[in-house]
Amino acid sequence: MTQNPFDALGGGFDMNALLQQAQQMQEQLQAAQEQLAETVVDGTVAGGAVTVRVNGIGELVGVDIKAGGFDGGDADDLADLGDMIVAAYRDAKAQADSLAGQTLGPLAGGGEPGGAGGNSLGFGGGPLGFGG
Repeated sequence: MTQNPFDALGGGFDMNALLQQAQQMQEQLQAAQEQLAETVVDGTVAGGAVTVRVNGIGELVGVDIKAGGFDGGDADDLADLGDMIVAAYRDAKAQADSLAGQTLGPLAGGGEPGGAGGNSLGFGGGPLGFGG
């Protein structure tokens, strides 16, 4: 006959304690997600000509373009500007992903903090869609 693995824990399995611990972890995770949503990081390119602000969950919250650096009537300048915005966003997004990994790593159940692609909860464009 196979022995019940929970009997070895001394008194059986306490489902209420497990549920309480899960509730506490859920509350910690929600607080961390709210903190990330309020945190803003900057990504900058071309010596500060373009700066993009992204919150900790990867949402674009602002773009700053230094005056005088681009000719709005020149197609090449506008194409370069578009490329710089994309590059600045990628810089800011990488910082946001790293921040999310550091903040949520312990709550995510063992993901590498700051690892490529976010963490096991999907931050950084993962399966849950956080961070796009």
